[in-house]
Amino acid sequence: MAAILVVEDDPAMGALVARGLTGEGHTVTVVTDGVEALLRAREQAFDAAAIDVMLPEMTGFEVCRRLREMGQDLPVILVTARDAVDDRVFGLDSGADDYLTKPFAIAELNARIRAQLRRRAAGTATVVTAGRVRLDVVAVRASVDGRDLPLSVKEFSLLRFLIQGSPATRSRAEVLQEVWGSAEHFDPTIVDQYVSYVRKKLSAAGADVSIRTVRGVGYALEVVPA
Repeated sequence: MAAILVVEDDPAMGALVARGLTGEGHTVTVVTDGVEALLRAREQAFDAAAIDVMLPEMTGFEVCRRLREMGQDLPVILVTARDAVDDRVFGLDSGADDYLTKPFAIAELNARIRAQLRRRAAGTATVVTAGRVRLDVVAVRASVDGRDLPLSVKEFSLLRFLIQGSPATRSRAEVLQEVWGSAEHFDPTIVDQYVSYVRKKLSAAGADVSIRTVRGVGYALEVVPA
């Protein structure tokens, strides 16, 4: 069904995950460190990746960040024994699409991968625009009138979601589910914080779009008339 990259330095865990994913019909490549993961990603096209956070020499956070810098847009699920909110936020800000804590059932990992693959299949456009704002989804790069708009990966994902949904209003729960991968494990106020970050950057860049607060509902993106 899909080519999955598994990055896990524990051979027993790597083999267990590989068996579970293979049983679902996926083709699985297991590597034990971040450097090899990046090399394999350059050589082969993967549909998704499950990356352990606690890797030797290079953490899973760093592997994810470098994959995004390489222009790799595959869904990334970070796997870790740590369940602190700060860790989850840091991982998602590194470019991950989802975060799974150990111990976990293989069935849950399979379900998360299926969800990410469905989401990517539904949103195949490589460029999305609103007014003079342009988002290159593959390169994860934003611009206004051709000038770079510096956004973190999460800020980029938030703006992309609002643009794609415009002019509809998106609730905080919808934003959390789409951008952070879960509406259950994160404080909804994190959406407000990131909306504030993106608003400031759009304003500083002279963009002709704004994020409007719809009281009691959520947020909507609108193009500001000249």
